Amino acid sequence: MKRYFLILSLAVLAASCGPKNGVHTLHVLTTNDIHGSYFDSTYVGGGVRKSMFALKYYVDSVRTAVGEDNVLLLDAGDFLQGDNAAYYFNYVDTVTPHVFPRLAEYLKYDAVTGGNHDIETGHRVYDRVAADFKEKGIPFLGGNVIDTATGKPYFQTCALFRKAGLKVAVLGYNNANMKAWLDESLWSGLDFLSLVPLVQQDVDAVRAKENPQVVVVVVHSGTGAGDGQVLESQGKDLYQSLQGVDFVVCSHDHRPAVLEGASVCLLNSGSHMRYVAHGQIDVTVKDRKAVSKKLAASLIPVDARKADPAMREAFRSDFEAVRAFTRKEVGELQAELRTRDAYRGMCDYMNLIHTVCLQASGAQLSMAAPLTYNGRVQAGTLIFNDMFTIYPFENQLFVVELTGREVKDYLEYSYDQWIRTMARPGDHVLKIEPRDDPRTGQQRWSFPARSYNFDSAAGLDYTVDVTRPCGQRVKIASLSSGAPFDPEKRYTVAMTSYRASGGGGLLLNGAGLQPEESQRRIVGKYPEIRNLVYDYVRQNGVIDPVAIADPALVGRWSFVPAALVAPAMDRDMALLFGN
Repeated sequence: MKRYFLILSLAVLAASCGPKNGVHTLHVLTTNDIHGSYFDSTYVGGGVRKSMFALKYYVDSVRTAVGEDNVLLLDAGDFLQGDNAAYYFNYVDTVTPHVFPRLAEYLKYDAVTGGNHDIETGHRVYDRVAADFKEKGIPFLGGNVIDTATGKPYFQTCALFRKAGLKVAVLGYNNANMKAWLDESLWSGLDFLSLVPLVQQDVDAVRAKENPQVVVVVVHSGTGAGDGQVLESQGKDLYQSLQGVDFVVCSHDHRPAVLEGASVCLLNSGSHMRYVAHGQIDVTVKDRKAVSKKLAASLIPVDARKADPAMREAFRSDFEAVRAFTRKEVGELQAELRTRDAYRGMCDYMNLIHTVCLQASGAQLSMAAPLTYNGRVQAGTLIFNDMFTIYPFENQLFVVELTGREVKDYLEYSYDQWIRTMARPGDHVLKIEPRDDPRTGQQRWSFPARSYNFDSAAGLDYTVDVTRPCGQRVKIASLSSGAPFDPEKRYTVAMTSYRASGGGGLLLNGAGLQPEESQRRIVGKYPEIRNLVYDYVRQNGVIDPVAIADPALVGRWSFVPAALVAPAMDRDMALLFGN
């Protein structure tokens, strides 16, 4: 396939002469997975958090120390989702120029790369944001996102800069696994290529044409294991294989990491502005050519207390607009909702999600998971801000047809990520283990699997036997109506667009459906689930724990045997969350 490039060439790069002799030092600062952490203040309660305002303190300190021309500031994607502010400027105020490109301009980002959650916002949002970046002269990169009508990259592939007296090439790429998570309506007309071998081909082409002294590859892809097996996490695959590259900036997995090799460094700043990754390269030039390089990398914690007051004031009106929007009253909550209760079994939080999905779609069954690991909404007056705790993602509601057998296998796979097989009373029931938290560096008990894939079912009466192995745990007694459950009959099943598109692998590895077949089984598409929850509250005026637990609608399920499960669950929940 012939590759096409859109390269930003600054006028200074037109000079044919190489860099001056001596040692040139370039500092590469990177962020990723900001997820809407724009402002330093929360919208309720006045809490202080890490933010782009606090990032400015560190960026300015480096620029002051080494000179602005010797610093390159880059972002590796997922900046349009995850917070009230991102939602507000994505979907509510679509007239004011989007706040993120304005923040990026204020911080003097040199280039940004898109992420999967940026594509998740849909063409209307990311095309508008791309235009804002273009107007501000900030390259918006995504060289593996292909326009199927032209065969060319939909976004810019490479940007060139003169930094530290050197020609620097920055190549950027989005995640290659997009189609496994997002409905085609969000990325219509696009294709997403694997980063291997594409990135090496592009690097070779840029080096041959532009002869840069420094090459930085920025990918919205997880660090991964480097075994070439995981399409969504190709960072280490690139780190281990790329030739002619000095820095690989990866992201996506929210796991801060740096790797220092002899000729290349990997940078991953984690997420939510907790860290900024700092790479340094010393390039020795002789006879106008780079003859040697020395690299280093580190992670720098962002200090929430050092938010820049001038930046805060510059964006005060934007913050106030978001705060006013998200503090609007929605309705009443009669009992506290805690997302952690979903790991124990049926709970008010999951009953709410299931009830909304079943009533909005008319489906017979619902599959849903806790999407906030440890969220809490207090009883009392609900405001729109609470909707983001209840449902943090912009997932649509889809309906998929599954046979009874596929439903059972789907649930077996889900619970196998969630629980262990207990042989004696002292065993763990939850599949947790002590692990190093990559965000804090401290050891804590956690699930190795992603809890947002722990789907339970509504519309059924069933039990999950923790003494049985996977494949024999789930016993379905009947539909919630009392009608028989038939393994051979097809049922309509409500689930998120993420799940219906293959996210989490439950349809593939559980129900046994190949992606093409899963797409054929989609029989209904509805608005975003957060909006459906909002509509439910506005219509009913209240979230009543009795109404959302109607057994005729959501059914009943539990872990058994109760006498064995209860004390083990208490112990495991204490390990996860404390007493």
